[in-house]
Amino acid sequence: MPSFEHHGAKIYYEQHGSGFPILTFAPAGLQSVIAVWGQPSAPINPIAEFSDRFRVIAMDQRNAGGQSRAQITAQDGWDSYTADHLAVLDHLRIDKCHLYGQCIGGSFILNLLKKAPERVASAVLAQPIGRVGPMAPGRPARFNAWADSLLDHPEATPEVLDAFCRNLYAAGFTYCCDRDFVKTVKTPCMVLAGNDEAHPFPISQELANLLPDCEFIPEWKTGPALEAARKRVRSFLEKHTP
Repeated sequence: MPSFEHHGAKIYYEQHGSGFPILTFAPAGLQSVIAVWGQPSAPINPIAEFSDRFRVIAMDQRNAGGQSRAQITAQDGWDSYTADHLAVLDHLRIDKCHLYGQCIGGSFILNLLKKAPERVASAVLAQPIGRVGPMAPGRPARFNAWADSLLDHPEATPEVLDAFCRNLYAAGFTYCCDRDFVKTVKTPCMVLAGNDEAHPFPISQELANLLPDCEFIPEWKTGPALEAARKRVRSFLEKHTP
């Protein structure tokens, strides 16, 4: 099975197709695993859609319920995931790639653009997560659902999980970065809008307005709008392929 270890973490990934690489980040929050790409919650499945033209790389995020695993500490946050993503690229000897991420994948993309923009040719953010307004008291329900699945992580004490949750979600906006950073991004981006509490439309719209080089698709999940979005995403990726 395609997996490797780095800094104590075991990362599982898959590759489909050939051509210029696309590193993908599946939806489902902290339970982001490859299998989610085949579910109805992912209207555009990059493995199915783009592996005829591109080398599509998918991965299980650490401790998401799949085959990637790492110790959980109070210092973990967005940079922990970004280190895994860069390790995948390094392991596969990929200098530059496209990124496609849905849901939490939007924040994974933005943090990677912050840490290593030279590695990214273009990025597609589908219904990115974010928060409008202050953080509600306590941990989010989705975080608790993930935490309840950590049956083999005795190090994940309530105190550690509280710290991890704050590291991920306390900042607001897109969680991993602020608006001033987004204004500086030079990478061509495309945003496919969200439309619910976890993926607020105003966050998608503001991201699209702040990103200097961005295409915005406000409707894309069903019917003719979905077919049109599939074509636009493919065209966007092809346009920005070196």
